[in-house]
Amino acid sequence: MIADKKTFSKGALMLTGFLAVLVAMFMPLFGGGQNALNVMDNLYNSISKGSAYYIPGLIADNQDYLGREISVSIKVPSADQAENTAKLFWKAGVAAEVNGDTLAIKGGLGKILGASLEDADALFHNQGEDLQAKYGYDPRQAGYNWWQALKAIGKDLTRQKQFAEAKWVATVQARAVECAYNYYQIEPQKITDKVGIVIFSLVFYVIYTLWFGFSIMYLFEGWGMDLGH
Repeated sequence: MIADKKTFSKGALMLTGFLAVLVAMFMPLFGGGQNALNVMDNLYNSISKGSAYYIPGLIADNQDYLGREISVSIKVPSADQAENTAKLFWKAGVAAEVNGDTLAIKGGLGKILGASLEDADALFHNQGEDLQAKYGYDPRQAGYNWWQALKAIGKDLTRQKQFAEAKWVATVQARAVECAYNYYQIEPQKITDKVGIVIFSLVFYVIYTLWFGFSIMYLFEGWGMDLGH
């Protein structure tokens, strides 16, 4: 039983408008068949990319690990991926023996991580053609192979109780390789160049959230339910 038809109608109208805007946000109304969520996601990714470039500092810190020799055995999902992953180490001048889906790697930790940082830097700057020419397969796959290999190397170093080395491998994996993989093919933008749309999106988010909240409140009040705190 509706206790207050005017208030209930107000809430229903607001909720209808809210849902209409929601449907519009999922429609491909922008260039390239993108919807509003895709556009805003790309915008914030491009803005955040400029503040996520840690590679130069990691390259400098990696100098401390030059000359530290490691010997690890890692597994990857398939024999084909093992062959492709081995190319990363061979190009870096590091011994990597392939046995099915297993790699036995021996070499300098700093040398290995230096090679991964070099490739991550190319990926971060959208220079995928360099990695394609270097390894002969998709540059994003090369980035993923580095990520997976470093994860496995860190795990084996932890097993060997080489905790400092394992921690450094995890740092390079997360802050360089993973970061470069996630931002590949995204063009960086300065927030100052997009300050108008950023402010609009934040204000819209607040208003849109309140819009939904008030529509629900009016509906319940129209039904005769008192909402309080």
